[in-house]
This record gives sequence, C-alpha cells and structure tokens, in this order.
Amino acid sequence: MPAIHVAKSIVIQATPEKIFNILSDFHHWPAWSPWLVMEPDASVQVKPDGKFYSWEGKRTGSGEMKVVSERSPHRLDLLVTFLKPWKSSSPVCFELRAQGDDTEVTWHMDSKLPFFMFWMKKMMTAYIGMDYTRGLMMLKEYVEGGKVSSSLSFKGTSLFAGCTYVGIKTSCAMETVNTKMEEDFTKLFSWAETHSGLVAGNAFSIYHKWDVVKNLVEYTAAFPVKEIPADLPGGFHRGTIPSVKVNTIKHTGSYKFLGNAYSTHYSMQRAKEYKYKKGIDPFETYINLPGEVSDNELITEVHFPVK
Repeated sequence: MPAIHVAKSIVIQATPEKIFNILSDFHHWPAWSPWLVMEPDASVQVKPDGKFYSWEGKRTGSGEMKVVSERSPHRLDLLVTFLKPWKSSSPVCFELRAQGDDTEVTWHMDSKLPFFMFWMKKMMTAYIGMDYTRGLMMLKEYVEGGKVSSSLSFKGTSLFAGCTYVGIKTSCAMETVNTKMEEDFTKLFSWAETHSGLVAGNAFSIYHKWDVVKNLVEYTAAFPVKEIPADLPGGFHRGTIPSVKVNTIKHTGSYKFLGNAYSTHYSMQRAKEYKYKKGIDPFETYINLPGEVSDNELITEVHFPVK
C-alpha cells in the first residue's frame, strides 16, 4: 500500500510543559483542530481523562484517536483510526523542543493509502501537509492567546448576479501568494481611487488554479466595475463572472486561516452537500479590509459555483 509521511513544524511562544498539557488533553482539540472547525455539528465524544476521543460527521467522516505514549514534555504518541470514508490506522506524534523561551512543535504522521489510490499519494501528502500547517497555526494562537481567530458561518446557496471586473492576473508559488496579492491590490486600490465612479462593489479574488503538488497558484485580484474604461494600465485586464448560483461560507478572522473555508467547501462537495459547477472558478469577496478592522474582525465570503 502507498505509504505517506507528513511532518510540519512551528515555533510557539510557550514552554514545552504548557503545550504538552494542551496536546495531551483532547478536551482542548475542538478549539484548534483544522478538521473539526469545518463541521461544528459533528459529534465529538471525549473521555473524562482526555486521552481518547471519537468523532462522527458528514464532512469529517468518523474515527477515533487515543494517546499511546507520553514522554512529557518532549514527545506525545497517538494512534488515529479512521472508520469513514475508509478504514485505516495512522500513528501520529508530536515532538517538542525548547528554543529559549519558545518551543518548536513538530507534528508527524505516517499513513497508507488504499492500493487503488496509489496515484493520489503526492496529492494526499500535500493536502494533509496543508491541514497540519493550518492546524499548527491554530494551535499557536490557541496556546498563546486562548482562542483562534477563525470562525465559519454557512450561508448556503444563493444567486450571484454576475459582474464585469478590472483585475490583475498573477501566477506564483503558494508561499508567496500573500505578498503578491498585497502588491496587486495596492496597484488596484491606487487605480480605484482615481476611478471611484466606476467601482461597483467590494474587491474580490478569483482562484483559477491551486496546485498543491506543483506548488502553483494562479489568481486574479479584482474590482467589479460599472463599465470598462478605455485606458487600462499595463498589466491590468478585463473579465466577467457570469450570473450563477453559489454556495457561500463566511469566514471571520485572519486571512491566514482562510484555508478553513476552502477545506470545508471541498469536504462539503465530497459529502455531496452540493455539486460544484465546473467552468467557473471559485472566488472570495472582502466585506471589510485590513486597516478598517482588526485581523480578528476581517470578514471574507468564499463562493463556490454550484449546479
């Protein structure tokens, strides 16, 4: 069976003892889990000692996790057993290394795919790695501040009226997308200040490609406009999003956790909660902006076209 190994790390401003106590008590996990955040109604049962929990949900599937070995405060070994969507067991461990007043936390997982899914090995490794990275960022906020600045609201399906837009299309590596998008929107907002009568709504981004295996993102940062001006600057282009039904998830919190909304959309599609409409790319609308509110209050609506 195709083997998978994932290891991701983060530095947290806390002692190994504090972090270990949180990791080894599953009562804390719903607050920072990158999977439980996408299904608030999932059934989660934690034993009183905090060393075993089970879960069941439409999006998260079902399974259980237990503590196998504790070597406080340096290593915690767990066993995760998945029951749905397919049966498998994966050893998981956390390693904690003090770095002065901080702690480096590394999250490891070893697993195997069913033989018929051998062709998905690279993709699954990349997606699980993204989940682990997101989970570690959420753990860091939870340990350092007591809560995570990410929550989801499910707005369901509605009609998006469509729009014409002016935007900047960019291809870049995944780790540079935040910097590139900031550069693009700086140019767009500067343009919008001199064309305020043309701008017809909130800024948005369209994601044309998100290839986790090739580490490639292709997106368009844009403003909807009433009409296309004749004097577009170099590097700007025009486009349209047609009228289409969309399923919308509202994310409240820091942009670094927007992956929670996208991961939830993909899980909803796998759970057949809605059917994705191919040919129209997903897009996110910025209801407010950095500088207007704190990171914790940022609101972003993530829209996926549906049939």
